[in-house]
Amino acid sequence: MKTPQPPKGNQSAPNKRDFTGTSNPRHLRVIAALMRRPISRQEVDSVAGCANGPDLIFALRDMGLTINCDRIKFTDRDGKPCRPGVYSFTANDRRKVQEKQ
Repeated sequence: MKTPQPPKGNQSAPNKRDFTGTSNPRHLRVIAALMRRPISRQEVDSVAGCANGPDLIFALRDMGLTINCDRIKFTDRDGKPCRPGVYSFTANDRRKVQEKQ
């Protein structure tokens, strides 16, 4: 049995959609912070007032934002090297957010 082919045409990726805004206070606080500058994962937790910043970023991405995560070289308090993530908006993300304000 053959798997049906998806319809052809001008379609975007299935998990990418247009950002339509949010009214969630945690989302709004993180969006405002990302509009100012890149922020670390720990800063996302602090700004949002939550304990699972990566899940909040995932939710924003699911709403249509890209949100880059760059891994930086860092030394932790015990002197061990680590690679924490720093989140930032793309130029396209900034445009999407400004359109919804």
